[in-house]
Amino acid sequence: MQTTHPLSPHQIVTQAVPEDERVWVPQAPNVWFRPLMLNTLNGQWCNLLRVRRAGILSRHRHPAPVHGYVLKGSWRYLEHDWIARAGDYVFEPPGETHTLTVDADVEEMITFFNISGCMYYVDEKNRNTGFEDVFTKIDMCRAHYIKAGLGADYVNQFVR
Repeated sequence: MQTTHPLSPHQIVTQAVPEDERVWVPQAPNVWFRPLMLNTLNGQWCNLLRVRRAGILSRHRHPAPVHGYVLKGSWRYLEHDWIARAGDYVFEPPGETHTLTVDADVEEMITFFNISGCMYYVDEKNRNTGFEDVFTKIDMCRAHYIKAGLGADYVNQFVR
């Protein structure tokens, strides 16, 4: 029995935190993301972000809302006085500039993020320094999965 519209993208059911370390895509030293869904139709992606180091990850903003759920560890934004801890939900309003930071006492942080649009990286004067979107994420995944021996097509299971 068909339960969705015939033009709807296929469902994804996968183990979010993978047993195979090769599924984690390196983003920076000791920073990885694990793609869960890469939606090219509306410019959205869902992933886990894993950090195993202290310090500033990035100063950025988004043109659309971002939703996050902390699975492990904690992190914060330099611009706010709260700390997001395991079990916390975070809503980021569009247009706000924030600087993601992991404190030295955190061994590992893993957070689920649901992002639409892009991550627009900026410097301390809010000048553009780069961006990531669903297409750059797909490219990063494809290049990594080739090097990791999973093959270029491994990422296709997450693309909608």
